[in-house]
Amino acid sequence: MTLKSVNTLLEVLHFADSHTAVIVPELGIRVTYDSLRRQVLAMANALASAGIRRGDAVAIALPNGLPAIVSLLAASTAGTAAPLNPAYPYEEFLFFLGDTNARILLCPAVGAEFARSAAADRKIPVFSVEMSEDGNVHLVGACTGSSATEPTADDIALILHTSGSTGRPKRVPLRHFNLAVSSANIANTYALSEADISLCVMPLFHIHGLIGSTMATLLSGGTVVVPIKFNALSFWRTIREHRVTWYSGVPTMHQLVLARTRHKAEEAASLRFIRSCSAPLSPELIHKMEDVFGVPFVEAYGMTEAAHQMTSNPLPPRHRKPGSVGVGTGLRICIMDKEGNHLDTNQRGEVAIQGANVFRGYASNPEANARAFVNGWFRTGDEGLLDEDCYLHLTGRIKDIIIRGGENIAPHEVDEILLRHAAVAAAVTFGCAHPTLGEEVAAAVVLHERHGATEAALIKHCREFLAEYKCPKKIYLVDSIPTTATGKIRRRAVAAALTDEQG
Repeated sequence: MTLKSVNTLLEVLHFADSHTAVIVPELGIRVTYDSLRRQVLAMANALASAGIRRGDAVAIALPNGLPAIVSLLAASTAGTAAPLNPAYPYEEFLFFLGDTNARILLCPAVGAEFARSAAADRKIPVFSVEMSEDGNVHLVGACTGSSATEPTADDIALILHTSGSTGRPKRVPLRHFNLAVSSANIANTYALSEADISLCVMPLFHIHGLIGSTMATLLSGGTVVVPIKFNALSFWRTIREHRVTWYSGVPTMHQLVLARTRHKAEEAASLRFIRSCSAPLSPELIHKMEDVFGVPFVEAYGMTEAAHQMTSNPLPPRHRKPGSVGVGTGLRICIMDKEGNHLDTNQRGEVAIQGANVFRGYASNPEANARAFVNGWFRTGDEGLLDEDCYLHLTGRIKDIIIRGGENIAPHEVDEILLRHAAVAAAVTFGCAHPTLGEEVAAAVVLHERHGATEAALIKHCREFLAEYKCPKKIYLVDSIPTTATGKIRRRAVAAALTDEQG
């Protein structure tokens, strides 16, 4: 299939009117492209009637589902969509509503007390979003009379925030063109077509779910199955009933699915491939996923500032390299040293990118932009190397690198060794303060229920595969490792929690 060239998110909804665009499995709702387009335009006009103009931020605090998709597309058409995690506490809503300078807030008719309370304190009008039994989404009590002007490629469609692992989160404005190009890059990478049905299990307030699972599918004319929440128990039933051909998730989701699948699942018969992004995955788990499910498992690499995907392992017949995040998809990649010089093959440094899907800079943050951009390249903050086949191998976040007595240690390398041990279900390595070395290597480990292992046994295991200076000197055996809503592990947060407890 040749993808239609689009410049805005509104133009993504171009496919055959009668073809199913979205399915809400829990409610048995199916919405065609024609219906979705009409609902988006109607809500965009309602927002325009409420005073929303180009560039005005529309905050959205909705769970996954059709209302979230319609609201996001409508907000990006009339103004700028600013989706927020509906599970935020009051203080987070207060910050993000103020930081985005939101003009209005969209939220469910029932619940959302923290969001509503924060909006009231910010004096921001709140509109409830409702959906009828037949799948018609609308704003409650919306005004009429104005029509939204169609956005242009250069208009800002979406405002998201970086995770803020250090300092306050930074605003990332993404233009319609960034998002349209990224959607096309993803659709081309996996040869998506109208025959494909994706299962969106990632949250729609994050770029992975928005672009990777949803917009790339709609651009290719396929169907998006969007449950209200990820449920590992009903996962395979949803795959079987809706003939899902692919899904994208994070390692924690894949591990949950795998833990509940003892043998090759007959329900996986419709799957064409499985995709993983947003956090690293061990090669051992990748091989196990492919053995159990019988389809290619492709690891990709994305970030908010690039409107999601930057690299991906390709589908067969091209080669997949477990342990790498694949090759560039529609953009340029280089490895830089601290001074901004480009490094050669297999030399480790900072990953930098250029491309039409890459944003132009953080909003109102010249200091961050001065650090992030060099000669037209965006420095991602990730460390890695390009091998002789131009496959990218990530070795960690620059800020997470452990410097022990002058030696640089990539925590991800230690994670992978720990995960080779049969008893280890999850592992995260981090640096902790040391009086003479500066930092020492430590790790937190979750053990499989049926396997026991001691700290001493795990340290001995590491010494079989790693140089002594890279081996953890302290391993914490924990029940779980906390992740963000999008599956990312914050090494510094884990380190702080564990060392504080010990202190």
